[in-house]
Amino acid sequence: MIQGNLLLVDDDRQLLESMADWLRSQGLTVDTASGCAEALERLRQKNYDLLLVDVQLQDGNGFDLLEQVRRNYPESQTILITGYGDADAAVEAVRAGAADYLTKPLIDEELLIAIERVASQQQVLEENTQLRKELDKHYALGNIVGQDPRMLKVFDMVESIADTKATVLITGESGTGKSMIARAIHRQSGRSSKPFIEVACGALPENLLESELFGHVAGAFTGATGDKIGKFMQADGGTIFLDEIGTASPAMQVKLLRVLQELEFEQVGGSKTLKVDVRIILATNENLAEAVAEGRFRQDLYYRVNVINVELPALRNRNSDVPLLAQKFLDELREDTNRPVNGFNDEALAALSAYPWPGNIRELQNVIERAVLLGKSDVIEAGDLPREVVGGPSLSISRVGNMTLKEALEEPERQIILDVLESNNWNRNSTADSLGVNRTTLYKKMKKLGLEDGKYAHP
Repeated sequence: MIQGNLLLVDDDRQLLESMADWLRSQGLTVDTASGCAEALERLRQKNYDLLLVDVQLQDGNGFDLLEQVRRNYPESQTILITGYGDADAAVEAVRAGAADYLTKPLIDEELLIAIERVASQQQVLEENTQLRKELDKHYALGNIVGQDPRMLKVFDMVESIADTKATVLITGESGTGKSMIARAIHRQSGRSSKPFIEVACGALPENLLESELFGHVAGAFTGATGDKIGKFMQADGGTIFLDEIGTASPAMQVKLLRVLQELEFEQVGGSKTLKVDVRIILATNENLAEAVAEGRFRQDLYYRVNVINVELPALRNRNSDVPLLAQKFLDELREDTNRPVNGFNDEALAALSAYPWPGNIRELQNVIERAVLLGKSDVIEAGDLPREVVGGPSLSISRVGNMTLKEALEEPERQIILDVLESNNWNRNSTADSLGVNRTTLYKKMKKLGLEDGKYAHP
């Protein structure tokens, strides 16, 4: 049952008051209006969850009022009521945006069922809206942590390409966040309300992958007892993300090339050509150019998928982001596990920043989860981290012992500034722009970190 406000609109005053009294007796909060003008005035003063509107009003038409409600008060639902109902009028009402269409004389039980049905539909819409907001929040670029210039370039590229139809190839080592970037592209595109379908191509043998992507008809192979809708058709109107594309067999590569070029295919065992409207994003941790040179990947397919290449840096190449990522994972785990862990001590943070992270972001997330679950204090200490992290090759604890803690923590910042300086041929103005800081701040940091005049000795 609708728990909010309901507005009855009818120019038959006796019927209006009678219906209002009965609905109030059912526990509903009800206001009344005798025409379009009065209804609009009520809407300007108060929010209504549902309007019950007679189609024939002395000062207008219920369809006209419905249009104004949809345009100016989209959170309100409308049920149209008429004494001259027919099937065509009902279809017209639904097409115009009415939640339902009832015919006089109204039966009490029928009216209540209609109101409850609209309430249920509204609840589903609200839940979907909330879910979409949560998805937007989770997969929005703002939730993807990174202040490293390499990641800032990735963010700029995602924002530039998100609302295009261009095929995107995301490259990078395993665990660098390719799936998350693919979802961020989808969430920022005009297709965000449509499906995002992800397929791990390397996890399936060729015959199953073809059926998974394109579907099959009954009898196509042993065990195919019915028709199956493939992932491409499920993603119609939205985005399909094909991960580990470098593992595709030569035969599958031919089929993918056709889909990329024509957006059409046949189901396994079927003869009917299906056409889809879908945005295709692919990802690989392989060097596809080398695979082409070695004959493992078709050259024409490579040119077709490599329209836009988003290259994700390995975590060891953006280690200034490690503390930010570690804190993000800690915040998420604290919320999920109710563990009272608030941060990291200096030694743990130095070890995390120094470790090369061969498993990239995924490995870091697993390490933080382990530390949260096994740690005994309200901060994560070096002893809570795996031995290989604490004694990592890039900056072992013994090396930390030969440096001050301040020096150990400054090392990632020094390295990233040095990288950007070198990429800009030591042009300080360009470097400051790339880092998003003013020149004075850059000069002070260079002096503090021993980078002035290009003089820098690697430890």
